[in-house]
Amino acid sequence: MTDEPVREVVRRAGVRRVAELAGVSPATVSRALREGTPVSPGTRDRVRRAAASLGYPVPARAVTVAVLARFPTRWFFAEAVAGVESVLSAGGHALQLHNVGDPAGRAHFFATLPVRGRADGLIVVASAIDDAERAVLDALDVPIVVVGGEMPGRPRIGIDDRAGARAAVRHLVGLGHDGVALVSFDPDEACGQATTRDRGAGWAEALDESGRARGPVLEVGADVAAGDAAAGGLLSLPRLPTAVFAMSDEVALGLVRTLRRAGVDVPGQVSVVGFDDHEMAAVADLTTIAQPVRRQGELAARALLDALDGAAPETAELPTRLVVRGSTAPPRG
Repeated sequence: MTDEPVREVVRRAGVRRVAELAGVSPATVSRALREGTPVSPGTRDRVRRAAASLGYPVPARAVTVAVLARFPTRWFFAEAVAGVESVLSAGGHALQLHNVGDPAGRAHFFATLPVRGRADGLIVVASAIDDAERAVLDALDVPIVVVGGEMPGRPRIGIDDRAGARAAVRHLVGLGHDGVALVSFDPDEACGQATTRDRGAGWAEALDESGRARGPVLEVGADVAAGDAAAGGLLSLPRLPTAVFAMSDEVALGLVRTLRRAGVDVPGQVSVVGFDDHEMAAVADLTTIAQPVRRQGELAARALLDALDGAAPETAELPTRLVVRGSTAPPRG
């Protein structure tokens, strides 16, 4: 007899035991526990459940996430997609990027989406979805997370565009400017209506609360060429405003470039504030409202992975901040 305690030996279940419980062959178990192998979804799920119940190690399931972006090559969209990709790649997951900026291409995408390769989840980057498009997405029955923009009933990762615009205009008012002009996105461009609406409302609210007059509004677009066009519109006015708030840095960069080419001193004659803190904003010494775009993409990817794991994804609103550079100054005189 010995007084040593009896030690219970626990043997981990092997692949054969998993195969018996799942009702398949050991070779099928091996295939089912690896992604990208020819196993039916039902068999794969049955094997994974059997393995989990026996404590057999189950590799984390790699997923495929589809990302819809209007203009994937533009800075905001590229930054957001980079944030999504960094989280997915770190977890061994795949990303499908879809360009839905061109109207004809967008219509074709939604018309053929039900027969495309199925994704496990979807992230919509700053792209409003109409009722018909939403019906197509809802029919996919997969988790959806929104970056910027809005889609009622879906978790959103973004910023307070209205508050950011107010901060930009309050900065100009604080410098002594009156009649601050607004260079706006095209309000009829359906995909970006929420951002256009909110930033325009912030501009108006900041002027109204200060008792300052609203300046002219130029509705152009969202790229550098739109800023060039906006400068032409301002130069054609009987009186040039002393300050301008542009809804994006790309628009502001085009605006500043064309004004200076026309001999207008920025900020001596016209102060300009943008929005985003584009990678070229610091190079151009542009005052702007900074937003953490890549971080929004990262949080959207994590929220989607949480949803795929059965957790409730949370909406997140990230802060913006005013970055004062050399494109703003008090008005002359």
